[in-house]
Order: sequence, then structure tokens, then C-alpha cells
Amino acid sequence: MAILGRSMRAREARLAYWLILPTVLIIAGLVFYPVLYNVWLSFYQVTTGNLGEAAPFVGLENYRYVLKDVTRFLPALRTTFVYSIVGMLLSLIVGLVAALLLNAKFQGRGVARGIMLFPYAAPTIAMAQIFKWIVQPNGLVNWLLMEANIIPLPRAWLTERGLALPAVLLFQTWKYFPFCMLMILARLQAIDETLYEAAEVDGASAWQRFRHITLPELRYVLLTIGLLRLIWNFNKFDDIWLLTGGSSGTMVLPVLTYQYSFGLNNFGWGAANAMILALILVVFMFFYMREVVE
Repeated sequence: MAILGRSMRAREARLAYWLILPTVLIIAGLVFYPVLYNVWLSFYQVTTGNLGEAAPFVGLENYRYVLKDVTRFLPALRTTFVYSIVGMLLSLIVGLVAALLLNAKFQGRGVARGIMLFPYAAPTIAMAQIFKWIVQPNGLVNWLLMEANIIPLPRAWLTERGLALPAVLLFQTWKYFPFCMLMILARLQAIDETLYEAAEVDGASAWQRFRHITLPELRYVLLTIGLLRLIWNFNKFDDIWLLTGGSSGTMVLPVLTYQYSFGLNNFGWGAANAMILALILVVFMFFYMREVVE
């Protein structure tokens, strides 16, 4: 019986390996191979003219060029940090406020929660087109601001330097705050109601209950969501590309990777820029994994 049991376990183990093999192959083909190929590209001078041929080896020259590119890389790096950090904070704050409101009991709460989730569930390209229509010179935003006598003339929110980045941050907040709201709301519903009842009996105000009960209970959730949003924002391409194409002071590192590769026709520069972006993301991932493990 012991031999039969060991044989059965061995067959089950082999079956398990066969079952996960397709997933491993797909991951290897879609993730590992492109990453390794990108590393290889970053050490060669590859253009559309020598694709499929023996590209010249340039070593670290692509990295030196990108890091010394003060007209493109350094402004894009600064904009990426601003876009990632400010966008993360705005999404967290709006998500927290929305979660607190939707955690209260009122008629139609389920419908309100569904409506709040719509921006996150809708396709990004559709949301970007709606947002561009709202903020265009003859759009709703300019009409409201002029009716309120806040601005005398329409503003080009997505093409005017100084306004484009705040507009993109506004779009990001609108698109992604539902994710933060959903995670925070799930944690809010798990907080023991007796804590609030005891605090209310002791005379604690609504602010004191929020500060001393709600925020401590949400601390780890907020930190985890914040790190996740920071990582995702840092690697975001589609939002800015659809709204501004990286113009008017909104160029970020993912868009710059595209510009190096296809705009300037140098895939080596684009690969080097992507590797620098990946190294920064590894640092963020380290803090995220440390938080998750703890």
C-alpha cells in the first residue's frame, strides 16, 4: 500500500507539472523573452534600417546617451515622479472620501456604488475620448468656468503648458479612484461597529472617531493601495498618450520609450530608457513586497 501511495503521488505530481506547462510556456513567451530581448537591445544600436541584421554593439553607450539627454529624459523623469506621486495621492484621497460616503446607510446605496465604479470599469480609450470632449475649448468645463466668471476666455486644457499636466492628473483621479474606493470600502465594512459605539458613548466626536479608529484600521490598506497605484502610475502609457501624446509638459518615461524607439528610430535608446524605468520600478516593488510580507 505504501508503494502504491508513493506511485499515486508521483503520477499526481507529474500531472500537475503537465497542467502548468502551458501557463509556463505562455509566460515565458509573453514576459521573459521580451524582457531578455529588451536587455539585449539596450546594448546595441538597432534601428528600422538594420532590423534582422547584425546590429553594431555599443555597450553602455545607449544608457549614457539617455541619462545625459537633459532635453528629454530628465524632464520626463521629473514629470513621471510628479504624475505618479500626485496622481496616487489624489486617487487615494478621493477614493477614501467616496468610500466613507458609500459606507453610510442610505436608500439607493447599491446603485450609487455601481455608478461610482463605472469610470474604472469602462475602457480607457472611451473614458479618454469623453474627457477630451469635456475639456475641449468649446466643451463643458470651459462653459461652466466662463458662466461662473472664473475665466474670461476658453482654455486649451490639454495643449497648454501648465494646464495639460493638471488636466491629465484630473483624468487619472477620475478614472482610478474607484479602485481605491472599492478596496477601502471593503476594509471599512470589516471594522467592528462596537468600536464606534464605545467611542460615541465616551463622547468622541465624528472627527475623533475617524482619527483614532478609522484611520488606524485603514493604515495598511492605504499604504498597500498607495504603493500599488504608485507602481502602476509610474508605468502608465495609455492615459497620457491618448490625451496629449506626451506634449505640453506631460512627457513621462513610458511615452519617452516610444518616442526614442519610433519617433527617433533608435530602439537601443528606447530599450535603455525602458531598463532604467524597470530599475526604478524594482525599487518600488521592493517596498511593496516588504509591506505585503510584513
